[in-house]
Amino acid sequence: MKIGITIDNPSTAVADAVQAENLGFDLLACGEHLFVSGPSPNAFVMLAAAAASTSRIGLLSSVTLLPLYPAAMVAKMASVIDVISDGRFNLGVGAGGEFRPEFIAAGVDPASRFRRTEEGLDVIRQLFSGQKVTYDGEFSNLPGLKLNPPPARKGGPPIWLGGRKPNALRRAGRYADVWMPYMVDPNQLRGGLEHVRASAAAHGRADDAASAALFAWTAVDANGSWARNTGIATVSATYQQDFSPLADRYLLLGEPTRVADRLAEFARAGVDTVVCQVAARATADRTRIVTSLADNLLPLAKTI
Repeated sequence: MKIGITIDNPSTAVADAVQAENLGFDLLACGEHLFVSGPSPNAFVMLAAAAASTSRIGLLSSVTLLPLYPAAMVAKMASVIDVISDGRFNLGVGAGGEFRPEFIAAGVDPASRFRRTEEGLDVIRQLFSGQKVTYDGEFSNLPGLKLNPPPARKGGPPIWLGGRKPNALRRAGRYADVWMPYMVDPNQLRGGLEHVRASAAAHGRADDAASAALFAWTAVDANGSWARNTGIATVSATYQQDFSPLADRYLLLGEPTRVADRLAEFARAGVDTVVCQVAARATADRTRIVTSLADNLLPLAKTI
């Protein structure tokens, strides 16, 4: 199983990227918001910096809020980062909508976000082909244009999509190379992957065209109680609710062997990559968890 880790601090982005690569993580991920209740970076900017300062680790936007951008602009930026990184970039996108003011600030009607996402994915897929694209849609109009430079990889960066609802599963089956849900247990993931693959087949793709990944808040330490308490406190503060009743179902918390056992359950459900959002607020706590992930969980994950 492959293990990724997220970054979110622009002031340490380069150092964090280099550290993640040196520690042996498979993937470096970064999410984004234009505006939200707390600090949030821009994934394209962060991952461009990471691309220029690393040579091996994969890069993932987790996720870019596609409705806030012209689709052609997303395809262009993704293509350039793919070239900078020599084919290591993965484009994760989502529809957003959790914070309506950022849509208003971008001049985008929040009610249009799903239509924009679907049309945007269609445009991006076509532009990633490297061919001239003529497109006349509700939000995008391309009069015979192609990306130059094209992506480093034929067909462009892999597209990652999340979501658990029926329309999200259908969308993932139609467009995604990787389906990456959030806040799911192994049974939910197994069932969702079946729906994604059925949708892929219905849209003329191979039924295994999309693989499965998991995005999960994670706190790992030799002191399992400390990891559990730190993780629950962080996620509870983030979502402003007591997450204790949901922790064992949705979070990866505790000693490395316990977390590895949980990863094995997800692997049996179809997951081949886990992106870890470090569940810690203090810098020292984050450092402690990242070190434990690298030293203790990564070797176990390689055997799953």
